[in-house]
Amino acid sequence: MTTADKTTLSAYAPRLMGDLPAEAARLWGDREALVWGQQQWTHAEFSSEVDIVAKALIEFGVQAGDKVGIWMTNRPEWLFLMYAIPAVGAVTVPLNTRYRAEDVHYTVDQSDTSTLFFNDHSGPVDYSSMVREVRSKWPKVRRMVVLGEDRPDGITSWDEFLEGAARVNDETLATRSRAVRFEDPMIIIYTSGTTSLPKGAVHNHSVIRNVAERTQMHGVTFDDVHAGYLPLFHAFGYTEVALFTVLTGGKTILFETFDAEAILDAAEAEGITLLHGFDTHWGDFLRVNAAQPRRLALRTGTLAAGQESTTPVARRVQEELCPTVSGWGMSEVWTACVVSHVTNSVEQRTEASGYPMHGVELRVIDPETGAEQPPDVPGELLCRSYTTMLGYYEKPEATAETIDADGWLHSGDLARMRPDGHVVFMGRLKDMLKVGGENVAPAEMEGRLRKLPGVNDVAIVGLPDARMGEVPVAYVLAEAGAALDADHLLDHLRSRVASFKMPRHIKIVDALPMTPTGKIRKVELRAQALEDFGV
Repeated sequence: MTTADKTTLSAYAPRLMGDLPAEAARLWGDREALVWGQQQWTHAEFSSEVDIVAKALIEFGVQAGDKVGIWMTNRPEWLFLMYAIPAVGAVTVPLNTRYRAEDVHYTVDQSDTSTLFFNDHSGPVDYSSMVREVRSKWPKVRRMVVLGEDRPDGITSWDEFLEGAARVNDETLATRSRAVRFEDPMIIIYTSGTTSLPKGAVHNHSVIRNVAERTQMHGVTFDDVHAGYLPLFHAFGYTEVALFTVLTGGKTILFETFDAEAILDAAEAEGITLLHGFDTHWGDFLRVNAAQPRRLALRTGTLAAGQESTTPVARRVQEELCPTVSGWGMSEVWTACVVSHVTNSVEQRTEASGYPMHGVELRVIDPETGAEQPPDVPGELLCRSYTTMLGYYEKPEATAETIDADGWLHSGDLARMRPDGHVVFMGRLKDMLKVGGENVAPAEMEGRLRKLPGVNDVAIVGLPDARMGEVPVAYVLAEAGAALDADHLLDHLRSRVASFKMPRHIKIVDALPMTPTGKIRKVELRAQALEDFGV
C-alpha cells in the first residue's frame, strides 16, 4: 500500500459527483442498478452510459462552469445527465417540471443556463410548445436537446446528441474530469423563498458526504430496492433515491410520475424495501393499500414529520406499512442535515424532525431580539453546517440577508428544540406555503394577479388540506367599478404558472384587513379562509 493510499484510507476523502458511477461499477458492477419499464442497467452499464453522455456533452460544446438545465420528468436520461454534467465540470440546473412558460423563462435566464435538455411532452403537458413560446427570450441559451418526437426547429434530438460521443476519446473525458475540484459549484437548486422571484441555491460536491452518512444511518445496503417516484428536479428525489442507490450499490425502480397504486404494485412485485416522501405521499400509500392490501417487503422509509398536521399519518404508517425516520432540511442546507434514527422511539420519529447530524450546529432564537430560546420555546431555526449553500446564484444581497457574518443560515422556519435534542419544525416565519412538499411564495402569485386589469390588491394565504398539507387561496380586491370573475382569473393563471402554485380558490372582496401601518393582516385572512372554504 502506498503512502497516498494510506492517506486516503485514514482521512475523509472528498468525493466528486461525476466519479460516483465508476466507483459503484468497481464495487458492484454486476449488480442491477436501474429498472425502467422493461429496460435494466447494471452498475457497470449505468457507468458506461454516464461516460457516453459526458463525452457527448464535451462534443456538444459544454465547457467547465457552464450551466446545464434539465427540464425533464423522471427518466433514465435524467440520471445519466445527473452524473455526466458534473463529470465535465459543468453545473446542473434542475428545473421543476410543473413550471410553465413564465416560470421556466425566468429560471433558465436567471441561472445563465447555456444548454437545456427537455421532454417534448409528459401526459397533457406540452414542453416543446412552451419552449417554442419562450426560446426567443433566452439569449444565453446556445444549445438545446429534446427527448421525444416533437422537436422544435433547430433543436438537437437526444439520439443526435449522443452521436457526438464517438468523436471524444477516453483521455479527453479523463482530462476534463481530473480538472474538477471539490469546491466547484456542482448544482443550483431553485427555491421559491418569500420574495416574488425564485432564488437558486448553489452547492458544491460536499453534499455527497451528507447523503453518504445518511445511508449509513438508515442502514441502506446493496440489497435494498428503491422506488424512484420523487421528482429528480427536487433535492429529495435527487438524493434519497438517485444518490442513495449509487452510493450503496442498490437498485432503483424508476417511475416517471407519482402513482400510489402503481408504486405499491411494483413494491410487491419487485421487493421494494424503502419508500420516501411527505405525508401527502404516505397518505396515498395508506389509502390504496387499505383498499387492496399487498404483501410488502418494506424495511423503512423517510417521512418529513414534526408538524402537528403530519403526526396522524406518520403514526398510521408505523402501524400499517413500516418504520420511518423524519428529517429537516431546505434547499439552502440540502435535503436533510437533521434526521431521526430507526432506533429512536416512535414518538421521536413521528412528532419531531430529527437530531442534527455530525458537522451541523443548530440554534433557535427569538426572531425579534436574536436571543437564544430555552428548550421547548419556539423561535427561528438557525443552522451552521458544511452543507450550507455557497450562496444564492447572482443574488448577493439575498445571500447576505440569509447567511450572517458568523455563518449562521437564518432559515425563516419556526421551530423548537426539545430537551432530548430533537428539533420540531412548526411552520414558517417567512410568508411561505408548503403545498404537497413544494414551497410556494405567495408574493410571486400575488404579483402576477396584481398585473391583471381590474385588480387593485391581492393577498394569498394557506388553507389546511387533508392531502396536500395546505393549498393557496387568494383574496382579490377589485378596482372601483371593475367586474372581476374568479374563474377568469384562474383560467389566466392556469396556462402560465406551475400547478402547485395555483390558488385552489379565489374570492373577490371589497376590502382587505389592514394593520395601522398599511400591511395586510394575513392572520385574519387565514381565519376567514377557514370560514369561507372549510378544511
